[in-house]
Amino acid sequence: MTIDTDALESEMIDAAAGTTDAATPAAQTPPVDLDRAVEAILMIADEPQSLVSLATALRRPVKAVHEAVNRLVADYDGLDGGVERGFELREVGGGWRLYVRASYDDVVADFVTSENPSRLSQAALETLAVIAYKQPITRSSIAAIRAVNVDSVVRTLAGRGLITELFTDSETGAINYGTTPLMLQQLGINSLDELPPISPLLADGSEGFANDFR
Repeated sequence: MTIDTDALESEMIDAAAGTTDAATPAAQTPPVDLDRAVEAILMIADEPQSLVSLATALRRPVKAVHEAVNRLVADYDGLDGGVERGFELREVGGGWRLYVRASYDDVVADFVTSENPSRLSQAALETLAVIAYKQPITRSSIAAIRAVNVDSVVRTLAGRGLITELFTDSETGAINYGTTPLMLQQLGINSLDELPPISPLLADGSEGFANDFR
């Protein structure tokens, strides 16, 4: 009996990927444009994404994802006769993330200042206070202090130009945040040294105890 090795190999790959079923024919999934898929993930990512994490999410080889990233970099930079975009794909702390192109920083800063006049929420004010007093500080550390998820609040503060990314931890890839000159301007102070001491505002732990412990 002759065995069709090509067909057998194809069935084994399908089975490993979970695309076949003994009772039901395999569903045909349309191919995904790898470049656009990487682009879509980076559009919504809050932290730099490593090639391994992108490859894992897309179930594609790391080499193929790396090639897709390189094509996107070239595309955004306007190479090969294309148009340079107002944003760029930059490698930071071992991962890739979309950033405003440096030449448009002032334009974006003016937009943020003029188009977002609404008052900050209580959650945003509390998060801003944590960053102001504890900077540089990572998002996870902020969340630990406030005991809530702060992703959206941090995005809001960054969008308002009140905080900025200071640096990325070389070991963990976590972004450390700090306040900006705009925050000082909004508070009407010249430096962080003028922030009021926070110790007098904190409870001393004596509440509920009698004054005399004898």
